[in-house]
Amino acid sequence: MMHVQDIREGLEVIGSDGRHVGTVDALVGQLLKLDRTDPAAGGTHHFLDIGLIADVDDGAVKLLVTADDAKQRWSEESA
Repeated sequence: MMHVQDIREGLEVIGSDGRHVGTVDALVGQLLKLDRTDPAAGGTHHFLDIGLIADVDDGAVKLLVTADDAKQRWSEESA
């Protein structure tokens, strides 16, 4: 079960396929902000809607969508 209060900086974000998407930097309103220093981020903060979160447990944020789908859906931080 997903509990927003369980989301914290440093948690790994994984797709429904078990693949790495990123690392949590912060929760910004209804958006999950991913750390720009994560190797998957390419030096840019990315944001995912928290509606894509299936669960938060075992030290990870688990998504309802695959890692590839999540990366297609994320938005980048505007400069």
